[in-house]
Amino acid sequence: MTFLITFIVLSIINVVFSTIRSITTIKSGKTVASLISGGYFAFYNVMLIYTVAEFPMWQKCLITFVCNVVGVWIVKFVEEKMKKDRLWKVETTVLYKDVESVCELLNKTRISYNYIEGVGKYTIFNIFCATQGQSTAVKEILKAYNVKYFVSESKTL
Repeated sequence: MTFLITFIVLSIINVVFSTIRSITTIKSGKTVASLISGGYFAFYNVMLIYTVAEFPMWQKCLITFVCNVVGVWIVKFVEEKMKKDRLWKVETTVLYKDVESVCELLNKTRISYNYIEGVGKYTIFNIFCATQGQSTAVKEILKAYNVKYFVSESKTL
């Protein structure tokens, strides 16, 4: 029984470690990614020993499945909580007749913007969303006026 509990704990650690390794490989620099990867594969040797142990294959598969579901969920949950809001810039063109209404709606929601008048029958808007809630509000406002837009994310300097 102690061996089985140890295998379950090690499996959860393995999944969490593996998920972190995947995220850091994509989002981190060479040094951090290589150190995390090296640590993971060193730990994986321990998992191999436990995986070849003598207990039924169906138990190994069930434990591995459950630990993967739980472990990945935990890492993604923590990642979401640590994610900071970023500034998003929404650029769009609004028909001249709708400019006043769009400005009024943006002012009501306290969303920063500027615009350039007189580009043919359109006005160019630059809208700045500091939170996910503001992004959603802008999307709904622009949807109401059936305008096309594109979005760019701020980068850290």
